[in-house]
Amino acid sequence: MGKSSKTGLIFGRNQIEIFCGSALPFGASILSQGINFSLFSKNAREIHLLLFESGVEEPVLEIPFDPDLNRTGDVWHIFIKNLSRDVRYGYRVEGPYSPKDGHYFNKTNILIDPYAKALTGGAVWDEPIVRKGVNGKSEGYLRRSFIPYEEFDWMCDRPINRPLKDTIIYELHVRGFTVDKSSDVKNPGTFEGIIEKIPYLKDLGITAVELMPINEFDEQINIFTSPDGIELKQYWGYNSIAFFAPKASYTAGAITGSQNIEFKKMVRELHKAGIEIILDVVFNHTGEGGVDSPTSSFRGLENSIYYILDENGDYKNYSGCGNTMNCNHPVVRQLIIDCLRYWVSEMHVDGFRFDLASILGRDQYGNVLKNPPVLEEIAHDPILAGTKIIAEAWDAAGLYQVGSFPAWGRWAEWNGKYRDDVRRFLLGNENIISDFATRFSGSSDLYHVSGRNPYHSINFITSHDGFTLYDLVSYNKKHNKVNGENNKDGDNNNYSYNWGKEGPVTDKKIEKKRDRQLRNYIVTLLLSQGTPMLLAGDEFKRTQAGNNNAYSQDNEISWINWQLLKKNADFFRFCKGIIAFRKKHSVLRRDYFFSGKDQTGNGISDVSWHGKKPFKPDFGEKSKILGVLIDGSESESEEIDDDIFIFFNMGKEIVSFEVPELPTGKKWYLKVNTANESPSDFIDDGHEEEVRENKLKITAHSIILLVSKK
Repeated sequence: MGKSSKTGLIFGRNQIEIFCGSALPFGASILSQGINFSLFSKNAREIHLLLFESGVEEPVLEIPFDPDLNRTGDVWHIFIKNLSRDVRYGYRVEGPYSPKDGHYFNKTNILIDPYAKALTGGAVWDEPIVRKGVNGKSEGYLRRSFIPYEEFDWMCDRPINRPLKDTIIYELHVRGFTVDKSSDVKNPGTFEGIIEKIPYLKDLGITAVELMPINEFDEQINIFTSPDGIELKQYWGYNSIAFFAPKASYTAGAITGSQNIEFKKMVRELHKAGIEIILDVVFNHTGEGGVDSPTSSFRGLENSIYYILDENGDYKNYSGCGNTMNCNHPVVRQLIIDCLRYWVSEMHVDGFRFDLASILGRDQYGNVLKNPPVLEEIAHDPILAGTKIIAEAWDAAGLYQVGSFPAWGRWAEWNGKYRDDVRRFLLGNENIISDFATRFSGSSDLYHVSGRNPYHSINFITSHDGFTLYDLVSYNKKHNKVNGENNKDGDNNNYSYNWGKEGPVTDKKIEKKRDRQLRNYIVTLLLSQGTPMLLAGDEFKRTQAGNNNAYSQDNEISWINWQLLKKNADFFRFCKGIIAFRKKHSVLRRDYFFSGKDQTGNGISDVSWHGKKPFKPDFGEKSKILGVLIDGSESESEEIDDDIFIFFNMGKEIVSFEVPELPTGKKWYLKVNTANESPSDFIDDGHEEEVRENKLKITAHSIILLVSKK
């Protein structure tokens, strides 16, 4: 590399030298004799690299890039010999300021490197950054990029690569999972806190944790205040500012640089316990928001390329968050692929859930592409080949692609239709039974045509977005006034029911009905074909007090109250038992869709549907009862599985039904009756009661599960 600029400059104790540098790789790269910096900007006229010392506001050095020596195409690059890796850095970028053309260059902004692997500041949640040389509140963006130490003893950690069909996902918020005092962990609200809860996760039986966004975001930016004047937070984290960087305040050390090491430690320990980690990633927009929000990186580097703009240069807002990333532009697409590869290869994550993934299928004008390049590249990328890729197959502009998301046989989807159809059927709604049967059996109508399998349906009844499971049976309407938006935010179509009274009750009859419905939800979710996902805390009746959009609530509304685990131990036992039952029976985790035919020659179809009488289902508009028999000889395990019979009664009356006959030598045994209270709701292995009558009665709004044994 030819020398390009000044010599004799001092940074820290070192005399540094400046050279041309290399265009690739992007970001800051440690080389044997110094650091290479590389940055994309097509329309910049000048770029300056700013070098900082820790805790000091003003840069120690500001080094201009020579456009003749430090530029290759649209990539600006520079190599600095003898520069310490502990340096903090940022960029000033000068160019045209012309909003109608999409340009917002402003040389007063100090910008984050889009490829930064870590940011300084923000090590303590919700604590303002204070540096030497700052008088009052700074108008500029205060986070700086730095190069973390990536060296880590993985102890031969390798990907678990558990098949998606055998996966049980548990969605959680890193802070909210353990920040409450009731969590009884040494490091609440952190990656270390999750490590401390690994024994609990193993006991519950889940196989993967899906973490809500852990990329750097600014929790202090929220324009709303609660009705009592409290400033609200961006608690959930769906406003990323640095896609490669783990959030500093999710660390126990609260020391710059510890975030990468503590994240890796969490992944390693989860893997030791047989638990995979899936990251919720937000490439559809950034935390820069609209033009009135702080500029931290992309807007100041090349706004017209990173974002989708209209003919007037204004942001198109398919995300509902002020801007939309131009994901299929080659530069942005490369950023996304590089980022995903980094999290897999360097951080050892097992998969990704893509927030508002339908946006990744739009072109630079916002049009929906038939074969979006970025989605195809993710599906076929060799580094990502073993990972789980899950789409939230819709966006905030009305594009809804559940079942039609471009898949290439790889993409799984959050099945929003499963959530809604199951909720409606279990409420006892009419004209839904056929749809419910389709959802319960794997949603072949959505996924078979595209060459996908039942496990590509991520089945969920609740998620971070909406009611918790307990609130689903406790509230008829959302109660979001504390969000400061006059209860206008959040979905109005919840398909929920309070069973007699809104909110908390002391009436045991109401509580008994709620408990029964909770058991119905869990049984249905865990026995359905597809990949189930639980919301953290649902297994012991966590509540958000009826708030179905708690994105801004950094308080007891969002935090998990672990005292409920002891209080609701009976329901936890039930959930744990159903999870174990699913894991035991391979017929509940099929690779392929039911055919409705006898596939093994034993005279039983792989699946059959029933009503009050065997093989006579009622799929009429008003029907609220349904039986389903799954043939155990269709098991994909080495040994033939049990036959399984489930009968649903979502009507208001007791129903008598005939139990289908089994082949000679087999008998039915009662495993679950959601109308019963603990411990009779779930019968432990070896204690099941033989069904001696060919007719059974099932209570209103309940489910019975039978298993066959020889």
